[in-house]
Order: sequence, then C-alpha cells, then structure tokens
Amino acid sequence: MDFDGKTALVTGSGALGGLGHATARVLAAGGANVVLTGTDEGRGAEVVEDVRSVSAADRTVRFIAADLADLDAARRLVDEAGPVDVLVNNAGIVPISPTTEQDLESYDASFAVNVRAPFVLTALLAPRMGANGGGSIVNVTSTAAGLGMSPLAVYGATKAALESLTRTWAAEFAADNVRVNAVSPGPMQTSKAVAMMGPDVGGLGQTTALGRTAEAAEVAEVVAFVASDKASYMTGAIVAADGGRTAI
Repeated sequence: MDFDGKTALVTGSGALGGLGHATARVLAAGGANVVLTGTDEGRGAEVVEDVRSVSAADRTVRFIAADLADLDAARRLVDEAGPVDVLVNNAGIVPISPTTEQDLESYDASFAVNVRAPFVLTALLAPRMGANGGGSIVNVTSTAAGLGMSPLAVYGATKAALESLTRTWAAEFAADNVRVNAVSPGPMQTSKAVAMMGPDVGGLGQTTALGRTAEAAEVAEVVAFVASDKASYMTGAIVAADGGRTAI
C-alpha cells in the first residue's frame, strides 16, 4: 500500500507485539510518517526504534504519551499530533468478567478508552482532514461486537458502539472526502492476548473456520488496505478479519 508522505496516527501502538505496533510497521513501510501513542514512554521508545527499521530515512516516527481514558489527554494528543491523513482507532481495554461481577470502575474505563476516545479523536480530526482534502479513519472493533461471548459483555458492548459510530461517521463525513470504516479482528496472537489468555489464546483459534488464531501482522495488512487509497470506494464498512469466525 502507498502512504507516501501521509501522516498516520495509530492509537494503542505503544507496546511491542500488538496490532497497533504491527499496523504502524505496515504504514511506515508504505511511506507514511507515523505517530505512535500509548501510556509508557519506555515501551513507546522500543516501538519507535522497531518501526523506524522499516521506515524510509526521510520519514518520521514519533511517540506521544497519552492515557486515552483521560479526556484532556485525548484532546492534547490531537494538538501534538498535528495534521493527520490516517487515523487508526486501535486503543482498547478488554475487561473479562461476568456481568454480575463486573466492577463499574473497569466498565467506565472501557467505555472511555474504547468509545469516548475514538469519538473525541474523530470529532476533532475528521474536519481537519476534510479541510486538507480528505482522509481515512479505521476503527478496530471485534467479533465480540456481534457475537454473544461470555464473559465479554462490556467489551462487546463497547465494540458494538464503535461499529455503530463507524456507520454514522461514514455518512457524516463523506461530503468532506473522509472515509470511515472498521476492521473486526477475531482471535489474534498479540502480546496482550497471550498474557491474558495463554499461548493458545484460550483455544479461540479453534472456533474459526481456519482453525487457528491470526498473527497481528495478518490483521494489520487488512487495516492498512482499508486505510489506503486502494479502498477509495469503501466507507461505512465493517470488514471481518476473523478467520471465518462470524461465517460459521
């Protein structure tokens, strides 16, 4: 994919081994200037170093520390990032709890990061993209948005909300040449998923038609395609990258 000279902001990209990291690599390899963001400066520096290894010498890769659970931090991120052509709303919290045991602090934090932060970033950046001729926004959702997956009630609800917003934003911003789509991954071998559910990601790979989990790089290629000009006639789409999980 060609992102030559474009600037991409990828949230949830501040640690090695995640989808945000993998997506940043694909965008950088395609010629983008990349803005990474997460909560930890040290881990962010590691990702910057890795992404720079696939980036052209005249492109920038930088990290901005931001806790997207904090509304003011989300607003500051927009100011510090500057003009953006591609926004990937990837940051997310995954609370794992039965509804009857779900603490409300985690509930509120999940909606703040998974729904409010993309809402704020999109509301602020989409008009600026339009003023500069257009842009592309990709929301990372989940198969949990459309499947009843215990014990992921809160997580699934946040991703369902983000899919609904995707369709509405596609309608709102089309006149400004800003495309808004979502990519819905299935089970992935990310560092976070392995840490939470073990090396086999809780056996969820066996629930897919392909019978395995995805590498983060496989889903990152789909995110990059949807973000790119090769998908110029796509907006409002929810693209499954789930190994056939929602097809069977």
